[in-house]
Amino acid sequence: MSMDARVIRHAFVATMVWTILFSVASAASVRGTNFLVTAQDPQLAQQVLQSAEQFRRELALEWLGRELPPWSQPCPITVRVGGGAGGQTSFAFHQGVPFNWTMEIFGPRERILDSVLPHEILHTIFASHYGCPLPRWADEGACTTVEHTSEKDKNTQLLYRFLKSDRGIAFNQMFAMKEYPSDILPLYAQGYSLARFLIAQGGKQKFVQYVGEGMQTRNWTQTTSKYYGHPSLSSLQVSWLDWVRDGSNEGMIENYVPSQLVSNTQQPGIVRGQSPSNEARPIASARDGQSGPSPLTGPLMPVGYQQDITPREPGVSGGFYSNGGRTPTSDSAPRTSSVPTEKRQPRPIQAIPVSSGSKSAPTFYLPGGTSLYR
Repeated sequence: MSMDARVIRHAFVATMVWTILFSVASAASVRGTNFLVTAQDPQLAQQVLQSAEQFRRELALEWLGRELPPWSQPCPITVRVGGGAGGQTSFAFHQGVPFNWTMEIFGPRERILDSVLPHEILHTIFASHYGCPLPRWADEGACTTVEHTSEKDKNTQLLYRFLKSDRGIAFNQMFAMKEYPSDILPLYAQGYSLARFLIAQGGKQKFVQYVGEGMQTRNWTQTTSKYYGHPSLSSLQVSWLDWVRDGSNEGMIENYVPSQLVSNTQQPGIVRGQSPSNEARPIASARDGQSGPSPLTGPLMPVGYQQDITPREPGVSGGFYSNGGRTPTSDSAPRTSSVPTEKRQPRPIQAIPVSSGSKSAPTFYLPGGTSLYR
């Protein structure tokens, strides 16, 4: 190697070293009670820290009805501005207590603060409350509800696409999922929509209670019947699909719940699944006393939009979901047009008896009382 080449090489190496050192030195880290934030922009780092602490407090009150106690160690948050919005939070459990927090958030500055950060903070709240991993649909679905409208709209647009192309997930499969499927986008979109549907029927704290009891009993059929009046997951699925097809209007939710639940909610102070007494019940958690760490990590995906879910593109299958969750019979053919002959009128949804054996029963049918976790 010539003298000139060696000089050029040494100069290049020195430049790279100084670039790396400058990058590390310019990154700002700020620490609060529960978070340690690192970002290239000191102002952004401080803003993320303040927002994280605020989201942790306000979202816990909103979903749990109480604030969380401080963590023993702060959760590190690494912030990267640029690219599409997203994030990832990793942690493990030991005897029902999460530890080894690691959070990465990235995207446009605005979306980091109003979508990615609250989504990931709610993951940590659920982990602290339940003390174990949640069903993926409930965890991601609920966390997506706290994102900016623009991000939620993306997931709703995806939902209609998936339901029209046979990529929807039957509820008996979705409720049993403990890990992310290889086709992850339908889980996010469908989980978000179902979370909205259930939350509209009693609020966020009831939803948290429902998920906690479902994990404790490992019997989602019984728990769904107790909290939302449906005798089976298939009954819930059919009502949800009708709600989605009619525009996912939360203001009209009473038209899509079993009549028994509607009559119950008309009595002041009584919520299905809760005692009529004035004593407040603690929100259920599902700490299972795990002795070994169980890593939990998941990416952030967005989800809102309203249109008919029946197929309109040539070659798109009518499929299970496009047919309203019911199998075609000789008396009723699958839908093939996105434009109904007449406007659907809102109607109360009657609970489907478990032993009805109706021709219109959903394809994916679970007998009442069947445990999904075997």
